Amino acid sequence: MITITPLTEIPLIKEGDNLAKMIFQSAKAQKIELEEGDIVVVTQKIVSKSEGRVINLESIKPSSFARWVALKTDRDPQYVEAILRETNRFVKMKYRHIITETKHGFVCANAGIDRSNIEGEETISLLPKDPDESARRIRAEIKKLTGKNVVIIITDTWGRPWRLGQVNFAIGVAGMTPFRDHRGETDMFGYTLRVTNIAIADELASAAELVMAKSDRIPVAVIKGCKYSVGGGSARGLIRSIKDDLFK
Repeated sequence: MITITPLTEIPLIKEGDNLAKMIFQSAKAQKIELEEGDIVVVTQKIVSKSEGRVINLESIKPSSFARWVALKTDRDPQYVEAILRETNRFVKMKYRHIITETKHGFVCANAGIDRSNIEGEETISLLPKDPDESARRIRAEIKKLTGKNVVIIITDTWGRPWRLGQVNFAIGVAGMTPFRDHRGETDMFGYTLRVTNIAIADELASAAELVMAKSDRIPVAVIKGCKYSVGGGSARGLIRSIKDDLFK
């Protein structure tokens, strides 16, 4: 049986905080034992805060290009400049929407920059510089505290092409292979599966979001009882390359 439990005792995060220690202490306060193979799902926001990936828009001087994009999209020029600094390329710009490819390779709105759940009207959070490395670091610290190997999934909430609404995606992974690969297996009628390669890290990220309500300030959840392949995979492995983009 799979269980997903929110950690409700995580305090407000500031730069330099030890997230692994806070997760461990919160779980202990709720009488939740972190066991071998558990999956700890962590929102991007608290990772970014702990790593100092939070900036004030008033400190940004927009370029002429940022001002042009801001005019076309009815956006704040400083906010657009922040997006540009985190962007490899523009994917689509229409109305007030700016879809970019981040320096990590993720395709999402506004280079993943977010204003929600951040103290200060002019304050924004950027994605972690290397979410996979962030996940590995948290995992290693939890191992020191508990002696247990857990999986860490760092998540962010994005929209999806051709679908309404947003879901959680895995942007950092440590301790598991992000796929459940069924290729080469046979289905119930004996047919060989050729393309079924489930993005289990994304599925777990979305499942955890069910108990991680932003309005309730719950940034961490613990998943127990889920089967996955142990390995050194990363969230970058989930990114479809440009050469495989059928709509490019």
